[in-house]
Amino acid sequence: MALKLKFLGSLRQACGKETLILDSAGGSILDLVKTISKKTPELRRNLLDEHLQEPKPNALILVNGKEISVLEGLATKLKDGDEVVFVPVVHGG
Repeated sequence: MALKLKFLGSLRQACGKETLILDSAGGSILDLVKTISKKTPELRRNLLDEHLQEPKPNALILVNGKEISVLEGLATKLKDGDEVVFVPVVHGG
C-alpha cells in the first residue's frame, strides 16, 4: 500500500522533504505517525508526545483533503493511494 505524505511549513524542514511516498501495511493515522516518527527523529520531536506516545496537538492532519477530526480522528483507517498532509499549527498571542 502506498501513501503520499506531504509536510508543510516547519514540518517540511523537520522532515527534510516536502513529499514522501510511504509503503505501509495499512493501519490508522496513529500508526502512521508512530511509523514516520521512528524513521525521522526530527519529526518525532515535532509530532509525537514521547510520554503519551500520541501525536501532539500542534499539527492538523488531513486525509484526502479532510481534517481527521471530521473523520475518525487518530483511528482513521488509511488505504492505498491516500494523501496525508501535515500542517503545523502556529500559536500566538
